[in-house]
Amino acid sequence: MNNPQSAWQEWLNGLTVPRKAAAESLRAQFTSLGVTDPFDLIKSEVMEELPQLARFVLLRSLWHGAIDGWAEPGSLDQLPAAQRLLAAGTEREDLVRLVRAVAYEAVFATLDELDAGGNPNVSGVEAGWVVMESGDDGSPTGRALSGLHEDLLSMDPSGRDGADLRQ
Repeated sequence: MNNPQSAWQEWLNGLTVPRKAAAESLRAQFTSLGVTDPFDLIKSEVMEELPQLARFVLLRSLWHGAIDGWAEPGSLDQLPAAQRLLAAGTEREDLVRLVRAVAYEAVFATLDELDAGGNPNVSGVEAGWVVMESGDDGSPTGRALSGLHEDLLSMDPSGRDGADLRQ
């Protein structure tokens, strides 16, 4: 049986010095973000030039803010409709689940549209867009963040792939 640490070390030993440094930096960053097994993400970023760290940070940020933010105390109190539903006897937990599910669907639809890039065949307009990673100075790196909608569910910080949204 292969030890994950020895597999990591074996892979690192086969890299050039710059790629090895990039891999070590990515490992530290993913670890600080709470990713317990970032090997595949690091390998993809280093070897395939896919911006996995940027994808992770964006998708996890959307979960924490746009979706899970509704579970925070007082978040529903800012919505008059929610106040009325709570006053009418709706269980707070059910309402939070509903609002989080709607937020998830809105985020998913937005990411799907961003991933589509403004298909001129659908819109009839020759305009498009791309979501791109930026460097420390804010300038684009040239590495697109594509397929974001495909990974949103698996980025649920609870590790439950949004199971509580479907209850």
